Amino acid sequence: MEYKRILKDQISELEEMMRSKKIVEREVQTSFKNIISSKLIKITTGVRRCGKSVFTYNILKNKFGYVNFDDERLININPDEILSTLIEIHGEDLKTIFFDEIQNLKNWELFVNRLKRQGYDIFITGSNSRLLSKELATHLTGRHLSMEMYPFSFKEYLKAINFNKDTETTKGISLLKHELENYILNSGFPEIIVEKENPKIYLRELYRNIINRDIISRHNIAYRKTFKEISLSLLSNPGRVVSYNKLKKQFNLGSEHTTKNYLSYLEEAYLLLPLSKFSYKAKEIEKSEKKVYVIDSGIVNHVSIKTNIAFGFLLENVVAIDLFRKKSFNPDLWLYYFRDYQQNEVDFVLKEGLKVKQLIQVCYSLEDEETRKREIKGLLKASKELKCNNLLIITWDEEDEIKQENKLIKVIPLWKWLLVYEIYLSKI
Repeated sequence: MEYKRILKDQISELEEMMRSKKIVEREVQTSFKNIISSKLIKITTGVRRCGKSVFTYNILKNKFGYVNFDDERLININPDEILSTLIEIHGEDLKTIFFDEIQNLKNWELFVNRLKRQGYDIFITGSNSRLLSKELATHLTGRHLSMEMYPFSFKEYLKAINFNKDTETTKGISLLKHELENYILNSGFPEIIVEKENPKIYLRELYRNIINRDIISRHNIAYRKTFKEISLSLLSNPGRVVSYNKLKKQFNLGSEHTTKNYLSYLEEAYLLLPLSKFSYKAKEIEKSEKKVYVIDSGIVNHVSIKTNIAFGFLLENVVAIDLFRKKSFNPDLWLYYFRDYQQNEVDFVLKEGLKVKQLIQVCYSLEDEETRKREIKGLLKASKELKCNNLLIITWDEEDEIKQENKLIKVIPLWKWLLVYEIYLSKI
């Protein structure tokens, strides 16, 4: 096969795409700039089409060799053919190599290690978290730097649409909330925002690709119909507590082990974000039932089997995504949910080191008295048990301070929390 032509076509397509794209600087860019000069292998992982390739291309200033393994013509390529073809194209100038979606290359980690030993500067992207982490732990320990990427945050979304209204005015805040609703309902995926792709068509096709190519084909799943039904059920219920045993019975699976595997595959492909129940014991955390969130609320809205998803659940999902995104910046931050034996619940527990730093509830509104009592009661119970007094309720547009049982609970609208999150976290 004419690999030289394929690789030259790939870099030409990438360069053409970059020339025609509007580039939005990502929040991770500042921190990643500090490690570009490192000779360690640089790895960026994340869900398909979240912007990994554009991000990596944008930070590479010098000439580089490029190979995109998300190409069926390269599935069975010998790694030595890759290197010899790149040298044929670039000659002695080949110092830096960018491998896109490298998880599709068999035994890629051995090949990359060899290239590093030969002095090449390696940049990698991949759309499978577990595959990468497993192989990295085995073969690349101490030789790599890695980071996760997500679809656009709300800050990045506002940059992409050039939002410049004065949010100190009533009109400005109203327009900001209008854009936040668009962001929640339609997506944070860059191509939908920047390229104006139809969100329903785009997200359904993306979802099919993730399910069929990244999961079913990779793991050779036999009961494909059942797996797809489980996946749709989970993404249609963001924030739902998942019991392996209940799912096994609901979908007539042979064992809880199969159910657990199915959920791990969805997590590996970055489609689902699982949250463990808080405990001070590692074994209890591992065995706990998981609350499951979806990588993008637009997927929930446009792919779900439900005709109508309550907006409050989408708000909670957006907060979850943003917390996971912030966790990727801060490896010392741990996320959980809280539930006691009386079923008092807190949506998010933020822990740093040995200390619980903040407790967060999310609901659309506190106007309903029953909702208000439930959210406050959960916070107060968790506050006492976890010895944390930094209590927060995120709503759609309410802002308040609630004093109860000698505790102060701050209430903040979602738009403000998304835009000034760092300020609130720095006070923890």
